[in-house]
Amino acid sequence: MNSKHLFPSIVISLGFVIAIAIFSRAIINRNSSENIISVTGLAERSFESDLIVWKSQYTVKKADLVSAYADLKAQSQIISKFLSSKGIDPKSITFSAVEISKEYNTSYNEKGNAFSVFDGYRLTQQISITSKEVEKIEKISREITELINSGIEITSMSPQYYYTQLSNLKIEMLAEASKDALLRAQTMAENGDADLGDMVGSTMGVFQIVAQNSAEDYSWGGSFNTSSKKKTASVTVKVQYKVD
Repeated sequence: MNSKHLFPSIVISLGFVIAIAIFSRAIINRNSSENIISVTGLAERSFESDLIVWKSQYTVKKADLVSAYADLKAQSQIISKFLSSKGIDPKSITFSAVEISKEYNTSYNEKGNAFSVFDGYRLTQQISITSKEVEKIEKISREITELINSGIEITSMSPQYYYTQLSNLKIEMLAEASKDALLRAQTMAENGDADLGDMVGSTMGVFQIVAQNSAEDYSWGGSFNTSSKKKTASVTVKVQYKVD
């Protein structure tokens, strides 16, 4: 055969072989993906918070800034003594920086035009208490109104609850969710008259914490309840297995 015709024939034949190989590979991959099942495992755990964060703030208003700061400092000392008398560790108490704002009243001249009149300085300071003595801090947060009798304008905020062993809890729950996924996969394989093979992939789903026995909505992005002392955590795991 003429060499001029031989080379194109070789190229065409080689291309045909490669095309067959690619097509065969595609069939193998397709059939392989058809022999994989995907299941979602779930784990739930109820627990009680072991850390509380309680905040409150108090304010002073005076025409003179120096006098306002002196009054605020005196109130801080009264509050510190009150908390100490309740048995709170001073190391758990944090006083924030003082916020200072000028206040104005609106007045009107004889022509009815409005103008602002300086009405004094308002100083605000926040107290934050972080403690593992949850019940004690809860009780004190309800008794804080006693300070009002001392002439302190104080506002108590709702306590926030946390769990210091959350990382360990999450690991345990992921293991439980994985076992649940395996059980579901085994059930599906048995019902389908198939043999369950190796795990080929897994992804963690949403980890959420909600109040116990509540109608609190679950969120696709995950939720983290801090307003309730007793909570329920849940996590999902999506796992893929081979089946024969």
